[in-house]
Amino acid sequence: MSARDAILAAIRRAAVPRSDLPDLLEVPKVAGEAPTDLVRRFIAMLKEVGGRAVELAGSDELFGAVAVLPAVRAGRGIVSSVPELDVSILTLGPDASRAQLDAIELAIIPGLFGVAENAAIWVDEADLPHRAVPFAAQHLAIVLPKRDIVADMHAAYARLPRPLPGYGVFISGPSKTADIEQALVIGAQGPKSLVVFLV
Repeated sequence: MSARDAILAAIRRAAVPRSDLPDLLEVPKVAGEAPTDLVRRFIAMLKEVGGRAVELAGSDELFGAVAVLPAVRAGRGIVSSVPELDVSILTLGPDASRAQLDAIELAIIPGLFGVAENAAIWVDEADLPHRAVPFAAQHLAIVLPKRDIVADMHAAYARLPRPLPGYGVFISGPSKTADIEQALVIGAQGPKSLVVFLV
């Protein structure tokens, strides 16, 4: 037996047996946390992953909260796909060029729902002018209704729209990597900051 065959045989013996994935849509509902507890857990976890939460009393406070962001004050490179926030400086479509995407200083997008256990927010392509907007922007702001925060990823998968969209993504915190010598770098591959406006 060759060394290669011996290694492959050892891997096969050590392999974990296959098992079917559970049907996440049929996970039994468990008595959960109060909505305010979910919001508190979401805010704490968002801070852990490098993001920042701004809790608002309602959507009528949203414009004032966004107005203090540096890109909005400077009036440059803003794209908003939140209907009640008409602050866009840039107009993008699904066929936007690389140069147009590179010009995004701040993207303001809606989140469909959030997850308290990891501060992930589901973003659907139907709410984006271009799929790359959340990743091309220098800074990202997400507007998320507090009532749409679920406890964990099991509940999140059950909340995914059916049929599934052509594209959607969970976003948790700003871009970060620790690939090189375990040194954490924020914004290396995407937004340098994430602020979540909880309405």
